[in-house]
Amino acid sequence: MYDFIIIGSGPSGGTISKNLHDAGAKVLLVEAGKFLRKDTFPKTEADYSAQIFWGGGIEFDAEAKTAYLRARVMGGTSIVNQCLQDRFDDVALNDWKDRSGVDFMTVDAMAPYYERIEKKMTLHHFERKEFNRNAELFTAGCDKLGYKWKELRRGQTDCKTLEGNDCLLCLGGCHRDSKQSSLVTSIQVAEKNGMEIMAEFEVDKVEHFNDHVLVHGIKNKQKQTLKTKKVVLAGGSFGSNKIMFNSGFKDKLPALGKGFCQHPQFMLFGIFDEPVNSHKGAFQTVASHDPNFRQKGFKLENVFGPPISIAMLLNSSGKEHQRIMSKYSYMACIETAVRDQPEGGEITVKKGKLIVTKHLTDQDKKRRDAGIETIINIFNAAGAKEVVNSPYFFGLHLMGGCSIGTDPAKSVVNPDFQVHGLKNIYISDSSIFPSAPGINPALSIMAFSQKLSEGLLK
Repeated sequence: MYDFIIIGSGPSGGTISKNLHDAGAKVLLVEAGKFLRKDTFPKTEADYSAQIFWGGGIEFDAEAKTAYLRARVMGGTSIVNQCLQDRFDDVALNDWKDRSGVDFMTVDAMAPYYERIEKKMTLHHFERKEFNRNAELFTAGCDKLGYKWKELRRGQTDCKTLEGNDCLLCLGGCHRDSKQSSLVTSIQVAEKNGMEIMAEFEVDKVEHFNDHVLVHGIKNKQKQTLKTKKVVLAGGSFGSNKIMFNSGFKDKLPALGKGFCQHPQFMLFGIFDEPVNSHKGAFQTVASHDPNFRQKGFKLENVFGPPISIAMLLNSSGKEHQRIMSKYSYMACIETAVRDQPEGGEITVKKGKLIVTKHLTDQDKKRRDAGIETIINIFNAAGAKEVVNSPYFFGLHLMGGCSIGTDPAKSVVNPDFQVHGLKNIYISDSSIFPSAPGINPALSIMAFSQKLSEGLLK
């Protein structure tokens, strides 16, 4: 019997499993996806979409209006994100403290856990010399309009973008082990030191007993059951909620599935006379840092995507679609990420199928419109000849459904990350978030997981 089984291998699962293993616990890390590495990650957009994402590349809400991107691979979403590492601010944590009643939801209380996580990875602050033209146009437009921006901080070691390497490939996994994913910083390190890892094991449900937990799942198309003293769910908002529902815990936990939130991302493209080549060099180096934007509930980032993804975002067909895509190298891109309201979202499971209900509230739409208007102004200030507004959007940074809190009627886990009434089950991934922070969540997921693992080891 294991001391701990960790279900999910992203920022949460990677952090917890390594910490517990390093301390001498008998740990098993399980992951539904494949165990790929830098030399086996797919090399094309079509291949990595099919191989390392749930749903073959994309999932949708119940009304097929919102598209979700969720990694299914060892290392979880840390394999496909841009590894931007920001701490949460007073705006996010004060809201969480009010909603949850949890005392450690403050900047000062969380600082030691952020520090311990930051010491475990290589962090790089971008400099102007690393900007591609997409970033240069974004910052130039902001400067003309008086908007504040900042260089981003990313977990990376030796990307060599100034020597011709293109970061866009990282969307399907880093082929250099430069990106500081949980695979690089935790899993492969713990693996060398003997930690047990099981890939391609999809957990269906867990059974809780007084002194152990049974984990039921599928491996090689065969049902399999594992036994452990304690289990930590780290499958993200969708994964952890589904396991909790399948395990029959909804009756005990009325808040289960409630408060699903995200950061809806709306991308706009500015078309310029001269090549921009947004797909070249460092993929994402700057973002807005304007207090007015934060107050209004949105942020802006210079981003881009590979050709298939960009083509899917265009609301056109035939010759018009061909005309726009022929300008691929002339496109700059800015997206607005909205800090949405959790009141508009819920996760349920019916007959084993995950069902996500998510509506943009009136406030969400107001924030979206303010962000889009700001982007158009920036493109015009930067000299764009045409602005293309995509009507489609992605739900990124999937959060909530197993919210942390002091009240079992309004939350799923207590301040010790322990599921209310189930002493051997813990959760510390993005599903515990009481609301959307409006900030990239990876670093905070790891910080909470650091706090949980230290608590477990006591």
